[in-house]
Amino acid sequence: MASSSSPLVFSVKRCAPEFVRPTNPTPREVKQLSDLDDQEGLRFQVPVIMFYPNNPLMKGKDPAKVIKEALGKALVYYYPFAGRLIEGDNRKLMVDCTGEGVLFIEADADTTLENLGDSIQPMCPCYEELLYDVPGSRGILGSPLILIQVTRLRCGGFIFALRLNHTMSDGPGLVQFLSAISEMTQGLSVPSLLPIWQRELLNARNPPRITRIHHEYEEVTNTKGTLMAMDENNLVHQSFFFDLKEIRALRNRLPASLGACSTFEVLIAYVWRCRTIAFAVDPDEVVRISCLINMRGKRGFDLPPGYYGNAFVYPASITKAGMLCKNPLEYAIRLLKKAKAEMSQEYMKSVADLMVIKGRSSFTQPGNYIISDLTHAGFGEVDFGWGKPVYGGVARALSNISFCMRFRNSKGEEGNVIPICLPPPVMERFEQELKRMTKEAEPVRLITSKL
Repeated sequence: MASSSSPLVFSVKRCAPEFVRPTNPTPREVKQLSDLDDQEGLRFQVPVIMFYPNNPLMKGKDPAKVIKEALGKALVYYYPFAGRLIEGDNRKLMVDCTGEGVLFIEADADTTLENLGDSIQPMCPCYEELLYDVPGSRGILGSPLILIQVTRLRCGGFIFALRLNHTMSDGPGLVQFLSAISEMTQGLSVPSLLPIWQRELLNARNPPRITRIHHEYEEVTNTKGTLMAMDENNLVHQSFFFDLKEIRALRNRLPASLGACSTFEVLIAYVWRCRTIAFAVDPDEVVRISCLINMRGKRGFDLPPGYYGNAFVYPASITKAGMLCKNPLEYAIRLLKKAKAEMSQEYMKSVADLMVIKGRSSFTQPGNYIISDLTHAGFGEVDFGWGKPVYGGVARALSNISFCMRFRNSKGEEGNVIPICLPPPVMERFEQELKRMTKEAEPVRLITSKL
């Protein structure tokens, strides 16, 4: 297992934050979010980062100015992003479309893309410099819904970093907005895919009724005390890279009777199992994993093209920790497949109804590992005129939330990367368990950045 944890030192000079508003007048109205959008578990900010190399064809053009101009044009069509959230009865979230704008920061860094090396990844150790936390901007209500920082590099490349209020959009919805900005940078005056609001499509029924079992929202009270709480101030942040050879080695351990398995299912079952062992959970303790399932393009879901709200649920697989840790990898994969098979329009409606009945519940925290498959989200395809990014995706994991993304490392190897954050002693045991499980194959590469 290789580690790259050398310190990365450079300075960033930032201009004062400013608001970018729609370039043309937009409707002054209040728009409700869906009952999936405004659940407690999505009331947080999600960071995204993209690293762009120099393009000689763009010589003389300033990426910050190009993107800022295009952003104002795109906000004419995506004007709710320029508003502010307010809360109504039963904690219902709505967008007050004030046109106040999104926060935008221009910056310069005295480094190059080449110097960043293995820091071009999720859990980038210089993350705070590349996405400045403007004081007073992190709130869910009454704050800017998007913050963007464009940092120019000495080599002519740049870094695009963004923070989104998750209640507004999921990954594919955000990529749709970024693609509209991309099209504006390249001369279009109207997005090729027009945005669709229609959040009522994912609202609760009248009357609401919970018709499915939702382990992902259960209140866990009678634990045995071994489901360690996650202190955000004492976590180690690391990214784990799996190349195609390593993924193939994991697949070779699975029986033919298991049937076809996606790369995501194999990797997540593997990580969940190692993570549970690392926490040293009591064998009789119930643990769970929640995998996000997006409804876009799924049969039976009538979401129109252009819908950019949150369009996913995350059904949970549950088992006793002892069963997960003692059984082979296929046991965890079967649990994942079973939970995914429960996904249906009825399941989605039941989640929306649960939100209304239980007052915007949050997902289960103790013993729950939540992971999202962003390998097909499209962050790596966003082109502002300089070409595609060398990496584009979520900037960091959260305490019990990870993301799986496509990644090409500094050696040019293709694979998947999963950022994870754990308490220091748990992370140490997690690495040891990964080594133990992969000792017959090529070791998983570790990219370390302790924040």
